[in-house]
Amino acid sequence: MNDFLNLSGKNILVMGVANKKSVAWAIGRTLEEQGARVIYSVRSEARKKSLDTLLAGRAVFVCDVEEERACTRLAAELGALGEAGFMPLHGVVHSIAFANYSEGFKSFTETKRKDFLQAMGISAFSLVELAQGLKPLLARNASVVTIGISSLQVTPDNYGYMGPIKAALESCSRFLAKSFSADSEVRFNVIGPGPLKTSASAGIPGYLESYLYAEKLTFRKRNLETQEVANAALFLLSERSSGVNGTTLVIDAGLGANFFDKDIIRLAMREK
Repeated sequence: MNDFLNLSGKNILVMGVANKKSVAWAIGRTLEEQGARVIYSVRSEARKKSLDTLLAGRAVFVCDVEEERACTRLAAELGALGEAGFMPLHGVVHSIAFANYSEGFKSFTETKRKDFLQAMGISAFSLVELAQGLKPLLARNASVVTIGISSLQVTPDNYGYMGPIKAALESCSRFLAKSFSADSEVRFNVIGPGPLKTSASAGIPGYLESYLYAEKLTFRKRNLETQEVANAALFLLSERSSGVNGTTLVIDAGLGANFFDKDIIRLAMREK
């Protein structure tokens, strides 16, 4: 059978696996099914140990992007894999985000400086530091994919300051695409998924109600599966998406175009 995506034998770094529900794991597993050689990076030694069974037999590194120079150290460690045939990197998946919701729901105007800056460093600027560190290891036409959100125009109360931070991530991706174009064909793109059933999402205050509401807004009345996001990621990582750069690929099953769904209107007006 023709290998349309041509990912077999390609070296891909996947960052951000937390458990088997992670978007990063769905992407990594699907890449492996296509014959890619996947290298994993996780947040901490404790996380690595918790993933011993899930990632058994795979190359797994630790990179806590909250630490300065962590990405530089990761690049040095990855460079040593060259002798084993794991270089250059043909693709990178940046599936990393963090927000401190430990105090529950708060109005955006109550956002704390330390929380905002921490989330910005981990969720957005880490992509810049990663690109800086990995640049010498990337194939000339490598593809870098990060995970954003389906819309930067909506203002969900419970998502709070992560909305502006995801906007920053998307902007960083575009500016990196421009910057790298000066001396390479490395591409940077964002996948913007609608609500997903992940452990990270479960930490957002009131997420279940938002998830169920979003499901009613999709054209098909069924929310996304993580695998659907993984499928889109593989396309962006492949050579078949060579003309896609500095772009956000929205995967939301139509919810962003269906705010005036008749069933939603009827339910809303019934509450008056």
